[in-house]
Amino acid sequence: MTLSADATDSETFVTDFADAVLTGLSCKAKNIPCRFLYDARGSELFEDITRLDEYYPTRTEIGLLGAHGNEIAKRAGKSCAVVEFGSGSSRKTHILLEHMKSATAYVPIDIDDAVLHEAAARLEQEFPDIPIYPVHADFSQGIELPQEIGDAPRLGFFPGSTIGNFEMDAAADFLASAGRLLGKGSSLLIGADLQKDLDILLPAYDDAAGVTADFTLNLIHRINRELAGNLDVECFAHKVIYNDRVGRIEIYIESLCDQDAEIMGRQFSFDVGDHIHVENSHKYTLPQFRELAREAGWETDQVWSDADELFSLHFLSNP
Repeated sequence: MTLSADATDSETFVTDFADAVLTGLSCKAKNIPCRFLYDARGSELFEDITRLDEYYPTRTEIGLLGAHGNEIAKRAGKSCAVVEFGSGSSRKTHILLEHMKSATAYVPIDIDDAVLHEAAARLEQEFPDIPIYPVHADFSQGIELPQEIGDAPRLGFFPGSTIGNFEMDAAADFLASAGRLLGKGSSLLIGADLQKDLDILLPAYDDAAGVTADFTLNLIHRINRELAGNLDVECFAHKVIYNDRVGRIEIYIESLCDQDAEIMGRQFSFDVGDHIHVENSHKYTLPQFRELAREAGWETDQVWSDADELFSLHFLSNP
């Protein structure tokens, strides 16, 4: 049986979105947090991105999960509860649960309520012996796990190198808070993208078909739809740069002209070339990520990476 443990409601998310947009666009360095890219349409577009030839992270991580699933299950132990942060479509979770059929529960946490419950319903049919307890929440905020999972050992699951979206200090804070949430003796399986040549890296975030651009610019459509905005999407463009100093991809929405717009009755001006920062994606070396985990209180038990060293999976323990 699938149970819902909603941590908040849709009105709260709309209010958070409005506050983030109005505040972020009022700053000198305009910005909107990347979590707001994932409304229903954004989630669909991101799934399309993961299937692009240029986008190596998803297929590489899926390959690692399949190749090392038995070892992951052995390290996690029997009768554990799997807790996934930012579960989305739970596409990779299927691979993990195939190797962990003795799991006592699966707890997906996601900001998109519709995607969350659709994925939970699908997995319930595929794994009828594993109770599923969806939590509708922003995993970067304070949350509580469902009481139904009891004192079962816990395996956190954080795939996709979503950790790369955090600033370094915030990444350490998240890992520490995940440790507190999961508890002492828990484990965490986390994906981390690795540093690599720009001829591989840049096309992954600026594909030839323009799917990633549609994903980024969907944020403009969302503002218009949900916040009574009148921004002209044709006057904005998706822009990607690599910041070599800090080792990360940076994604912006760029104004193509001088323009004025209204959002929730407030006026905003954009000069040609103005940028709205919407996402970072940090790329790590293996030693860098081990050190980040250690600073947050985790011990690295095992690391797997592909032959081309594009991507890595880290199995961490919470002593």
